[in-house]
Amino acid sequence: MFAREILAVKGEGSGIFSTSPDNLIPAAIEMMAQHNIGSLLVLNAAGAMVGIITERDILRAAHKYSCDLSKLKVSDLMTTNLIVAGPEDTVNYVRGIMTENRIRHLPVVDGDKVLGLITFHDVAKATYKEVTFENELLKKYIKHWPE
Repeated sequence: MFAREILAVKGEGSGIFSTSPDNLIPAAIEMMAQHNIGSLLVLNAAGAMVGIITERDILRAAHKYSCDLSKLKVSDLMTTNLIVAGPEDTVNYVRGIMTENRIRHLPVVDGDKVLGLITFHDVAKATYKEVTFENELLKKYIKHWPE
């Protein structure tokens, strides 16, 4: 299974949620809460991805700034050194880079175009689906094995 297939399984309704680097943190929090998501891609005025902001980024800042985040911008907290996947990256590769880098949200890009965002939950679901399918094939194969 490939990253593009994981995105396809997520479906059309999953969308790409984004924010501007100039938006204030409370607006980003509101958007994440509204859509029940754990991250936002950060896009500049031209629509290019310049970062990602996650629940973890906000939680660390809340601790550091004693919960006074009202004046901070997304650009103050976002991660700019992005790790990304390509559409042809395998689920094993994606799982590996997410695990090694301790990230839960991975943008999938094709050149400069953002195709979507894969979460660790998406990877676990895809892996489970793939293993279940292989398991069923093996059971059928063993069942019809000549005696």
